[in-house]
Amino acid sequence: MKTYIKGLAVVGALSLAVSFAACSPANNDDPGDSGKLNLTVVGLLPGSTEEAYARLAEQVADFEKSNPDIKVTTVDYEWKATTFAADLAGGTLPDVFEIPFTDGKTLIANNQIANVNDLLAEFPYKGAFNEGVLQYGKGSDGQVYAIPAKSIYGVGLHYNRDLFTQAGLDPDQPPATWDEVRTAAKAISDATGVAGFCQMAQSNTGGWQITVDTYARGGRMETVDADGKATATLDNDATKASLEFLKELRWTDNSMGANFTYDWGSINQAFAAGQCGMYTSGQDVYVNLVDANGMSPDIYGLAMVPLEGADSGVLGGGTLAAISVNADDATKAAAVKWISYFYLGRYVDQAGAVAYTEIAVANGTPVGVPELPIFSDAALKDYQTWIEPYINVPVDQMTPFTSQIGSAKLVNEPPVSTQDVYAALDPVVQAVLTDQNADIDALLAEANVAAQREIDRAQS
Repeated sequence: MKTYIKGLAVVGALSLAVSFAACSPANNDDPGDSGKLNLTVVGLLPGSTEEAYARLAEQVADFEKSNPDIKVTTVDYEWKATTFAADLAGGTLPDVFEIPFTDGKTLIANNQIANVNDLLAEFPYKGAFNEGVLQYGKGSDGQVYAIPAKSIYGVGLHYNRDLFTQAGLDPDQPPATWDEVRTAAKAISDATGVAGFCQMAQSNTGGWQITVDTYARGGRMETVDADGKATATLDNDATKASLEFLKELRWTDNSMGANFTYDWGSINQAFAAGQCGMYTSGQDVYVNLVDANGMSPDIYGLAMVPLEGADSGVLGGGTLAAISVNADDATKAAAVKWISYFYLGRYVDQAGAVAYTEIAVANGTPVGVPELPIFSDAALKDYQTWIEPYINVPVDQMTPFTSQIGSAKLVNEPPVSTQDVYAALDPVVQAVLTDQNADIDALLAEANVAAQREIDRAQS
């Protein structure tokens, strides 16, 4: 799903959609550059600050100094589902562009992004990526087509420390099981009148988050056979248990308030305003809560989504850097150099880390929000040490998440027709939250048929 960071083009995967302006102020064509390879790349989100553009221009100049045969042109870029397919088909995207993890497998299967497997050794650490995140850029042939770039997230449990205190709960000991989540939600609701637990339910976010809950209980929404054929499994026991859990909170405990139409944006607004005690979303959503919704950092807490049962895991996502399938060998080689420098260089040396972080600081973006390792835990720790002087988030209030996420199993979103699967599940979540007599088995059976129809269409 999707998380916006002010000034940095960041995606996680929801109702996303590309809009991009021509060249940003960071870099313009120079007639004196004839004979150089002209590489177009993603720059910043439209509307970024002049200081951020200046910092980006410095990075471009530094890259070009080390690669005098390459001319880099940046374009303002924002990924949007409503226009991305047309821009991709029309060949109007830059040579290097960004996609959410959820779209990688489909674009690879459709031969729409370039294979970079033979160039892996050109990346930092000789391409020794964390396999848990590299999987999102791999095709069914085991080859690598897209590179984990940024906003690598695992879904966490976000909670309001003030509401915990008001309810007599210890904000330093957040729930570790789903039963404890239920108990805390009721305590918050009874003591404060505020919804103890909130759930997204529309614009495909209901399906996204019930998938989170399903994974946390060891279930899956699809199975894929040895030939790569996907089968919908929306009616699995873990999904049923997740919906029963919501039903109990809603109808037995009355701890979910009265709003059952939340999506990603509106639930962030509600949480930042102190109207939700807990909810689940990507761990990087802190940036949106502060930047876009004015949340006080003092109220914020982040914990692990409770993991229970065999094969339980955390739904993960993030942003992949991809290269146009039409790029020739020289352009691909140049693109790999840029991806290595711009996205991944911060994990290699302190200067790269500081340059990347200064762009975020220039845009007023929170620095130090938890990340998952693109390479190794050690590389991530080095990076965190280098940016420590710039950190402006309450990291101590996030340790219930950061101390455990490294050992958790990261699970990909449903690989085929992801958004169609989520769309089929939205009405199920809505029905459970608005109809006390909702038949969960019947609703899931119907949703499974709808999801399988879209999966079959995608695989035909």
